[in-house]
Amino acid sequence: MKSLAQQMSFYQRYHRSPKNRLTHFFGVPMIILAVMQAFSWVPLGPSGLNATHVIVLVLLMYYFLLDVPLALAMTAFFAVLLALTQHLAKLPWPWALTVFGVLFVGGWIVQLIGHHYEGRKPALLDNLFQIFIAPMFLMAEVFFHFGYKPGLKREVQELSMQSV
Repeated sequence: MKSLAQQMSFYQRYHRSPKNRLTHFFGVPMIILAVMQAFSWVPLGPSGLNATHVIVLVLLMYYFLLDVPLALAMTAFFAVLLALTQHLAKLPWPWALTVFGVLFVGGWIVQLIGHHYEGRKPALLDNLFQIFIAPMFLMAEVFFHFGYKPGLKREVQELSMQSV
């Protein structure tokens, strides 16, 4: 398994433009919420659990293997999205589909606008697994902004520059 710094350095190579990074802070959560909403429509028995719960649990387990403080922050982030998903699940079907469409399509449009500024295709076109790294990368960017995890930031930047 590649380290978090290795995975983030790959992702960073596709996200150097500040405008592109900014669009991802909107687009990625929109897409995640849409996907969580869709998987919430797949119940797992009478317990009230659905496929979204399992996917989030597995993803968080992976994040905890990569970095505990970032995974804790991602747990809070996903808790908020799960609460929103529960609300969306109560909408009448036509409204729920409309919200899903707006979030999913709108999120990808925002992402593609960002990559227009970047002048480079999205990272997931070269490595589909990057779709799971994007949320963690954005959380790390928040940490970096506030001065947390300077060692990780330095390592990501060094690894990113090695491949240029």
